[in-house]
Amino acid sequence: MAVSLSLLPSKTLTATATISEFPRNPKTLILEQCKTIKDLNQIHAHVVKTGLLLNPTITENLLESSAIVLPGSIDYALAIFHQLEEPEPAAYNILIRGFNLNHNPEKAILLFKQMRENSVEPDKYTFSCILKACSRMQALKEGEQIQAQIVKFGFGSYGFVQNTLIHMYANCGKVGVARRVFDEMPERGVVTWNSMFSGYSKSANWEEVVELFSEMLKSDVGFDEVTMISVLTACGRLGNLELGEWLNDYIVEKGLTGNLNLITSLIDMYAKCGKVDTARSLFDKLPRRDVVAWSAMISGYSQASRCREALDLFHEMQMENVEPNEITMVSVLSSCAVMGAFEIGKWVHFFVKKKKMKLTVTLGTALMDFYAKCGSIENSLEVFKKMPLKNVMSWTVLIQGLASNGEGRKALEFFSLMRKKNIEPNDVTFIGVLSACSHAGLINEGREFFISMNRDFGIEPRIEHYGCMVDILGRGGLIEEAYQFIKNMPMEPNAIVWRTLLASCRVHKNVKIGEESLKQLVKLEPTHSGDYILLSNIYASVGRWDDAMKVRSEMKEKGIKKTPGCSSIEIEGGLHEFFAEDSAHPESAEIYDAVENMMKKIKSAGYVPNTAEARLDAEEDDKESSVSHHSEKLAIAFGLIRTSPGTTIRISKNLRVCTDCHNATKMISKVFNREIVVRDRNRFHHFKEGSCSCNDYW
Repeated sequence: MAVSLSLLPSKTLTATATISEFPRNPKTLILEQCKTIKDLNQIHAHVVKTGLLLNPTITENLLESSAIVLPGSIDYALAIFHQLEEPEPAAYNILIRGFNLNHNPEKAILLFKQMRENSVEPDKYTFSCILKACSRMQALKEGEQIQAQIVKFGFGSYGFVQNTLIHMYANCGKVGVARRVFDEMPERGVVTWNSMFSGYSKSANWEEVVELFSEMLKSDVGFDEVTMISVLTACGRLGNLELGEWLNDYIVEKGLTGNLNLITSLIDMYAKCGKVDTARSLFDKLPRRDVVAWSAMISGYSQASRCREALDLFHEMQMENVEPNEITMVSVLSSCAVMGAFEIGKWVHFFVKKKKMKLTVTLGTALMDFYAKCGSIENSLEVFKKMPLKNVMSWTVLIQGLASNGEGRKALEFFSLMRKKNIEPNDVTFIGVLSACSHAGLINEGREFFISMNRDFGIEPRIEHYGCMVDILGRGGLIEEAYQFIKNMPMEPNAIVWRTLLASCRVHKNVKIGEESLKQLVKLEPTHSGDYILLSNIYASVGRWDDAMKVRSEMKEKGIKKTPGCSSIEIEGGLHEFFAEDSAHPESAEIYDAVENMMKKIKSAGYVPNTAEARLDAEEDDKESSVSHHSEKLAIAFGLIRTSPGTTIRISKNLRVCTDCHNATKMISKVFNREIVVRDRNRFHHFKEGSCSCNDYW
């Protein structure tokens, strides 16, 4: 390797060298004591002045220091490299590694091409480095060409080359090819096995991870921390608690409980297997907790629908000054979406923007879902438009959000736009599309989309799609057709399908098919209180009070208790829950005064209480009072006295909104000039100026 001194950057020649007693072999000085660009500049000037730069080893040390050791100095390394008359393979290798470390794999590949054009023969280390670049870029075509050269130059038997080859194919989605490379290897060390585990994990082939680990246990190769983390992750995804606990015992037996990465993987495994309290016990014992541990525990609570605990733990994480990452944010947003914690979720969005976190597909979709499930579909749409990349899930979340927020026709417009952009819908997308048709009353369009699923996209309708069709027909008043549709289904209808029909019978007061629906439901879920309540309400709506009471008595005899209606409202970051005729809230006296005032004002505006919605055991004189103390009315009254005039009031309810509360809330929105968003079990209701987004069709 020769160097032309006249072509070196001028700044290196004019630098003042202050180095005394320059060592004969300056490797230690260059690679360990050189801390800054200024240090490197001085050493560089000295080796030029003394002629040491003609020594290939010295030049490689300079390249390694500037390309790999010192951050942000890759351009300096290039300046040195470009002045080399005949760079050797080692020099190319250093620059390729440098580009990989500086997240420029495309430049690494271009440099390798230049290397071959200059007839410089790569060595085994070159191939390992360039395969990593291909892996990071998912450059499959280039990776296949490089494999051919590996064979040509005879480096195919080197284990570390084969390991990077396995990793490259797996990262490019060719996990089957990676497995063939793995199977053809005569000797496989733990690193090779881990490369294959990594490949399966990246492609979410969790069953293959467990099967491969079973093979590994039968071989003579021991496993390490990296292996166990891959397998524990797979156990969590598969719910394989037995293997996860076996690894836990192994970790304890081998005294590895001080390994933070392993214990964090155990926490994640237990949480995903439903053993959230076991996960929390491990979490609490950690001597130090990094963002991965916090995120694993928060995610565990979120996935177990223990959302309040997830948000409480996130608050603790903030108090500990641990910086959250994308995974943390997604789990917190998911919990906010379930609980309707709008203010907390908005703060998370503000935090994401403040920290300039990249709006990835995963994070962006989580934000969209949060806003949609809190009834703020405008914000959901805004996030969608700002996302640089969108996948089918992003489009699906938007379509579902628009459908459930009373924008059924707009949801179908976005489905049409999605198709124009050649994004293939999946089965979940069609659940959103059919829901849009249902909520918007688009019966014929719903029929067409249902047929189109299989005809145009090869998607076989699942029971959820059949349930959507029953909802479309039932909501549209075609109760008999919906009933016949169920009878002709190619699979046995489940409780949700029959319950959907029963709810439609409640809306359209169809006693006969309502009775048949309950008969079928009792066979499937005999203790579900809501089904009995629906039939009882059907009887009450047509004046058959004795039959309504009979259904309630039957519930009592069978020991079936009615699920109490519960409404929640978020005020200043705190969630307040209310039950019908409940006085547990510390401010209940003030709240009941506010309810009385609220009801008085809307009555003056024309509201008439629907006493058919009162408790059946209420006395005639108490029925109006019973109706006025439903949980959502208590929550709305609390919102009126605890928020500023004009502020949107957001309520979440665990059951379907009753007819009386729906009518009352319309009137409240007009009289008090408030927008009120109510999320019930089925959809969102946006009340404004005396109207609801559902057009009284729910």
